Formats: sequence, C-alpha cells, structure tokens
Amino acid sequence: MFGYIIINKGDMKFKEFDIYHSYYCGLCQELKNKYGKLGQIGLSYDMTFLVMLLSSLYEPETELTTTKCIAHPFEKHPVRTNEFSSYGADLNLLFTYYKCLDDWNDEHKITSLTYGKALKRAHRKVCAAYREKVRKIDSLMRELSQQEKKQNQDVDHMAGLFGEIMGEIMAPRNDEWQDNLRAMGFYLGKFIYLLDAYEDVEEDVKENRYNPLKKRFDDPDFEEETKTILTMFMAECCREFEKLPIIENVEILRNILYSGVWYRYEVVRQRREKEQKE
Repeated sequence: MFGYIIINKGDMKFKEFDIYHSYYCGLCQELKNKYGKLGQIGLSYDMTFLVMLLSSLYEPETELTTTKCIAHPFEKHPVRTNEFSSYGADLNLLFTYYKCLDDWNDEHKITSLTYGKALKRAHRKVCAAYREKVRKIDSLMRELSQQEKKQNQDVDHMAGLFGEIMGEIMAPRNDEWQDNLRAMGFYLGKFIYLLDAYEDVEEDVKENRYNPLKKRFDDPDFEEETKTILTMFMAECCREFEKLPIIENVEILRNILYSGVWYRYEVVRQRREKEQKE
C-alpha cells in the first residue's frame, strides 16, 4: 500500500515541483544519514507528502542546501531538511519493514525476507524512539492481518483499520491540530486501502489471495460504487486538510490530495475499460 500519495506533475508549476523535490531529496538524505543505503531503498513519495504537510503546518526551522547524488550526479539540486524529515525517515523505515513482512507472509518473496532481516536493527531503533506510537501501530497491523486471514469482507471495517494506522502516523504531537491530522490520516488511509484492493482485485481473484472486494468484483455496479466510496473518503480527508492553517506549499499539497492520489485509480480504470471494449 505504497506509492499512492503522489503529485500530478502535469498540473504543477516548475517552481512548485522543485520545492516538492527538495523535500523528497531531504527525506532521502535523512534516510541515508540515519539508516544508510538500506534505508534509502525504501524511500517513498507517501512519506514525502507527510514531511511537507507537517513542515507546512508547523513551519519549523528548515535547512536549505544543495547537493549531488547518484540519482543526480552532474548538477547540484536543492535539499530541504528539518525535524519532520527525521520523523518521516523513521516512519518510512518502519513501514518499509512492515512491507517486507507483508510481502513475505503473502507471497513468500525471498528478497523481502532478506531485506526485512537486514532492517531489523534499524527497526528496533525506531521502536525505541516511538514506543507508544509503534505499540499502537503494531496492534492495528496485527488486527488487520488477522482479519485478512479470516477473509473479512467488510470493506469499511478493513479500510478503517488502515485508516487508524495512517491517523497515528500523521499526528506526531499531542496539540491543537492532532484531531484534524488524525481525521485526515484516517480517511486518507481508508482511501489507500480501498484503492490498493481495487488495483489488485483481478490478480487476487486469479491467485486466490485475500481481497475485500473479491465478492463485489463481478457486480455490474462495481466500478461506480467503488468510485463513489473513494470520492467520499477523499472528500472527508480534504475537508480536514482545509481546516489546517496552512499557507506555505498549500497549492502543492492540494495538487496531491485533489489530483495526484487519483492517478493510479485512473490508470486501472482506463485499462479495464479498454479491455472490456476489445
């Protein structure tokens, strides 16, 4: 369930993209500094969004530098880092570890098992730094896994469990904004879980793997109902976002929430429509 919280580059100004990319590079640099190249492998756009959201809300002191890297070896590019780059790196590492476990349990991928074992020391470090938060996330992840093993077809309940996980991630502080951030994360998490199920349902049916949408997939109203539910989830997410007093980078964040998160949905929907016509 990674890679859904992305930008719509086509609707973004060059300057906005440069700012967004500087946060992405800052997260990459922080992963390298804290966890080495193993940490960098799991770099995600999802956590870049989190870093930018929290940076724009709390406006911490941010260091702007330039650097070269393997991905951009010929010219220097801007890098923004602050306390939320560190937070994002820690949570990125945590969820990379979870993904390795999930891939091993679901598909027995040897590469995921090996990578997960290599991350164990770093995982323990994150657990020690965020004991209560990781305890809550672990409990929710175990419940989600157990319900999936039971073949729970209650989509709202299953999406809600992942929503609670995202809500925990998006609220780093116990302050006046934590309720809005948790609610925003809750609906964004529900959206991601449902969209992931929507994208994978054909293959999961074929491979006889768990998917909460399997029984609905052959319903003639499947596409319309799924789009309606996804729209409702993102509408609630965006409603909570608009309550936050964010001025800096607000258009970039809106690009992601109102447009970017729908990219993979549109790709899948258009592919299925094309296949039905052929």
